Amino acid sequence: MSTTDETRSEAADLAVDLSDERLIRTVGLGGYLRLSWARLRSGELGSLPVVVGLLIISVGFYLENPRFLSSQNIVSITQFAAPVGIISLGIVLVLLLGEIDLSVGSVSGFAAATMAVLLVDRDAGTVLSLLAGIGVGVAVGLFYSVLYTKVGVPSFVFSLAGLLGFQGALLYVLGTQGTINLPSDSFLVQFTRFEFLAPAASYVLVVAVAGLYLLGQLVGNRQRARAGLGTAWMPVVLAKAAVLLIGLGALTWYVNIDRGWTYLWLFFVALVVATDLALRRTRWGRHVFAVGGNEEAARRSGIKVTRVYVSVFVLASTLAALGGLLAAGLQTSVSQASGTTDTNLMAIAAAVIGGTSLFGGRGSAYSALLGILVLQAIQRGLNLVGVDSSVRFMVTGAVLLLAVAIDSLSRRARSSSGRG
Repeated sequence: MSTTDETRSEAADLAVDLSDERLIRTVGLGGYLRLSWARLRSGELGSLPVVVGLLIISVGFYLENPRFLSSQNIVSITQFAAPVGIISLGIVLVLLLGEIDLSVGSVSGFAAATMAVLLVDRDAGTVLSLLAGIGVGVAVGLFYSVLYTKVGVPSFVFSLAGLLGFQGALLYVLGTQGTINLPSDSFLVQFTRFEFLAPAASYVLVVAVAGLYLLGQLVGNRQRARAGLGTAWMPVVLAKAAVLLIGLGALTWYVNIDRGWTYLWLFFVALVVATDLALRRTRWGRHVFAVGGNEEAARRSGIKVTRVYVSVFVLASTLAALGGLLAAGLQTSVSQASGTTDTNLMAIAAAVIGGTSLFGGRGSAYSALLGILVLQAIQRGLNLVGVDSSVRFMVTGAVLLLAVAIDSLSRRARSSSGRG
């Protein structure tokens, strides 16, 4: 092949590379900045709105009350955000399919009540009681799957029925006693309230996280290079790893002034990371996005759509049950109000505010983490400045409406730019 032919081939490859957003080559800092700006203009906002919103909320409440950004308050925000965040993680999965589950709060309360009765009243042991609570979530998810895939009941309808039905089941299981206090020395209470990562171990974890991120980027670049695709610009990759290391290290040092990272929060983050990897790196995750984007197209391409729905509904209900158990441990009790107050509101709102689209097919596991941080920050901030709880609900509703509006506008921008 002549030199001219090789040049034409490279030019053709570059043109193809630039015609698909998944194949875009970025050359130098200018190319990276142009690519980022093009994505923003076309509606690919990612986590930017919620991150900016969280920064604004933090600065605003700090100016009203400096205690908001104290080490103690940050630790409390993360600790109490984790149980509902885990429930919201299940909502993210359901929303990716373009469906909804309105019963996660009731399921979490029913699962917690089942666990508490077995642990305290029946003396069934910690392991059996926890497994029974998780089993409630699995059973509910399977039941929902049958209603959706075999009977054809819409998710809005059966989950609304579940909201009422499992709330009644909660009251039935608790009976006349109304409230069950968990033993203070039980594993669940100790894990959720009193277990914190040692300072030395926390710094090791920070280095490990930054190292794994860098390794993942390097492996991804190598795979893309072998496939003849564009690779991420290495200075940007190294800069991101450095920012992650320094940022997490500084934040870890700050929370260690108080009690450090609670095991409950780290468990939640680990679940988010695992779910994100499953969604982005596995065949199952690709199938979830495909079904949420266009169910009929996914079916015709050979994807077993029914299996996808079953797996997502089971995971969502199981995560709801798990969140309910952890919330019970954090509160050291299960009552008739468990999972029935604003749990549904917080879980669904967190998923949407965090960036998961209500239209299906777009979102991230990190939506649950970012969204619940925003809502928990609003709640703690308003409590610190002495605002009535009624205002909190109105503010939460306004933030939810804003998030949906941003999602709708970005979706319109993607459609107009041909990105779908």
